[in-house]
Amino acid sequence: MKIALTGNPNSGKTTLFNAMTGKSEYVGNWAGVTVDKKESFVKKTLSDERIAVVDLPGAYSIRPFTNEESITSNFILDEAPNVIVHVIDSLSLNRGLFFTTQLLELGIPVVIALNKTDVARLRKRVDIKRMEQILDCKVVEISATQGKGLKQLINEAINLFGKIQINPNPDYSNYETVEEVDKARFRFVNSITSEVEVITNGSEDTLSDKIDNFITKPIIGLTLFALVMYGIFELSINVVGAFIADLLVGLIELFQGFIQTSLEAFGANDFLIALLTDGMIGGVGAVMGFLPLIMVLMFFIALVEDLGFMARIAMILDPLFKKIGLSGKSIIPLIVGYGCSIPGIMASRTIKNEKQRRMTALLTPFIPCGAKVPIIALFTVAFFPQHGWLFPVTYLIAFALIIIIGLFLKRVTGSNDFDNFFIIELPEYRVPSIKRAVRSMIENAKSFAIKAGTVILIANTVVFLMSSFDFSFKLSAIDNSILALISTPIAWLLIPVGFGVWQLAAAAITGLIAKEEVVGTLAVVYAVGSAVSEDLEVTNAFLLQNSMQISAVAALAFMFFNLFTPPCFAAIGAMKTELKSTKWLFWGLVLQLSVGYLVALVVYQVGTAISSGRTGEGFIVAVLIAIVSVVVIVFLTRRRISYD
Repeated sequence: MKIALTGNPNSGKTTLFNAMTGKSEYVGNWAGVTVDKKESFVKKTLSDERIAVVDLPGAYSIRPFTNEESITSNFILDEAPNVIVHVIDSLSLNRGLFFTTQLLELGIPVVIALNKTDVARLRKRVDIKRMEQILDCKVVEISATQGKGLKQLINEAINLFGKIQINPNPDYSNYETVEEVDKARFRFVNSITSEVEVITNGSEDTLSDKIDNFITKPIIGLTLFALVMYGIFELSINVVGAFIADLLVGLIELFQGFIQTSLEAFGANDFLIALLTDGMIGGVGAVMGFLPLIMVLMFFIALVEDLGFMARIAMILDPLFKKIGLSGKSIIPLIVGYGCSIPGIMASRTIKNEKQRRMTALLTPFIPCGAKVPIIALFTVAFFPQHGWLFPVTYLIAFALIIIIGLFLKRVTGSNDFDNFFIIELPEYRVPSIKRAVRSMIENAKSFAIKAGTVILIANTVVFLMSSFDFSFKLSAIDNSILALISTPIAWLLIPVGFGVWQLAAAAITGLIAKEEVVGTLAVVYAVGSAVSEDLEVTNAFLLQNSMQISAVAALAFMFFNLFTPPCFAAIGAMKTELKSTKWLFWGLVLQLSVGYLVALVVYQVGTAISSGRTGEGFIVAVLIAIVSVVVIVFLTRRRISYD
């Protein structure tokens, strides 16, 4: 038996899917989070039968307007599930029933899951029995967040298996156009809601309305958003996250020392000891040391999302995004990209206009994702220990870059030739769920740890071997190693940006595998052990500054270079899927590489001039690159280019 979960965006479908199946799919308090169908089986605690449940993207109609609505429509019409569980937000009954009346015409049995009834009772009451009589289908009150009504919902779906749904709708055959049918359908829906819905508190503004009247003012809302994010970063990096990181790093160092002592006692080969302790454990430990910071960061961001605050920020930012040629829906991928660029890039498929979708997919990787947090944290702590504000400022710089690049792409691609429509439902404010936040944190931690234990471990092992042998496969000094010889030509290109040494070039290259590997590679090639230590502010600064032998300005340039150049291979693969054009992918990667290089160039050359009163290395070359860049930008903005 197969159940299809349908409903409007933000109706609680994915929350219900997780509650029914025990899965932990990403849930956001806004539309556009589910962009593809997800399938699993109902938990044994809810039913003894083997029932498949398919979570479909949010839709307002069976006739698709967006890409994700096409997935929903095609699945229902082509796959013909045994039962449709249609989730309706009790607070938006009118809007949900429009889609319901279309589903009831298909002959597939429908059960209505009336969600958020616990919140709706504060404002209205729904006559369930009368609603069932009018629509000729079962209606079950549920609370997906609290898990109420799930057993009854599943039992009702089981009872409908093999039956045919009776169409309760009026006859629309006399209408000639789709628009006329829709108007008639809306009249039918309005008649239903007027009959079954009793408003209990409709004359006064709710607390949610009163809060929105205040914080949805652009200046107030954005200021509050900046303060909230600053507080989250402060707690993640300098308070809770740092405390837990100290404990974790202490355990990693104890384990590393234990392995080294044990191997030495057994008389193991020195190279094997170094490979296991410095290359594998030390390299992975350097990355894992930042896991607590990421976990705390994701936990607090999940709380803010669950509160309903992010939906308001999306609404506030919508006018700004329209001015730079993006869709209002572009906000969603950028917010999702805070956790990981891959789902953020995938979320761009909710944008109907092709150019705007492609622009969003290209711009989303500029948001520093969780994989880039170790890079920011390492260089902030090591080179700017007294400037903790640099962490949130990095995200502000990323946002400013997105605006600037968006304006550039708008001019070049002509994406402003299209109207932008952004419809977002502002959910009721609710007390954030600690359980959901913990689940989100654990999922992110699990993903990070799996990558560290697989991709990072393998990459660090390869880096260690390449830094230990020459091309004759003989043990060699690190400066004559395979890694050094391969990275040196790249390092020459990085002289104008302040870090023209092969070790940093190697770290930038391996960062394409996974951004966390930048830290892992630095730990291997400089043999500094764990990237964080119990003496966080002193030891790191001493080890890294003396090992790298670069200025703080050059370190800042290196950090920005790795943040704004192309993302990891997996994210590039997601870009390829969403761009659906080899030319767009190629020029997108060129754009990202150019932006990262130019930002690093400006930071290093200008920063060096300001901090030391002298020009940086490769100054003449840097000036020539800047001139060529300006000429290219002017040329491109004077003509429109199509990459179809």
